[in-house]
Amino acid sequence: MVTNDIYTTEDADFLLRNGVLPPERVRAVETGCCPHTAIRDDISANLDAIEDLERTLGDLDLILVESGGDNLTATFSKGLIDVHIFVVDASGGDKVPRKGGPGVTTADLLVINKTDLAPMVGADLSVMDRDARARRGDLPTIFQSLTEDRTATGVADWVRSHLPAITSGA
Repeated sequence: MVTNDIYTTEDADFLLRNGVLPPERVRAVETGCCPHTAIRDDISANLDAIEDLERTLGDLDLILVESGGDNLTATFSKGLIDVHIFVVDASGGDKVPRKGGPGVTTADLLVINKTDLAPMVGADLSVMDRDARARRGDLPTIFQSLTEDRTATGVADWVRSHLPAITSGA
């Protein structure tokens, strides 16, 4: 797992503090600028972190690179990733998929997360679904609530189904 933050290692620290992954499986990139620059324009720090993970752990079938932030215009360089999963927060309101942006419209998978919070902010999940379909066409969207499904079954299944293509370079 590679995390990206501007001046801290906050996201990596959160993963370690909560025992999500062992320390040898987490690398933190301090971008010194908008984290989206480090995933799109100058990907060298992220590539270095990935190479360090593989030096330490050997060849890996899956490495997650987190972009940091909530920018709808965030995109990843194809030199950095094989597959793009874009996560938006349902508590941001049902307007988010409608606003579009490259993450919403072109990611291989759109995850609308924290669906349990939607009623608290007046977000209509059916509107989010309709707008995501309109923006994404046939690209998949998964609605997720970790309070209702701690294993993120839909997302995990989607990732597992794409591992053979990723590892074969297809």
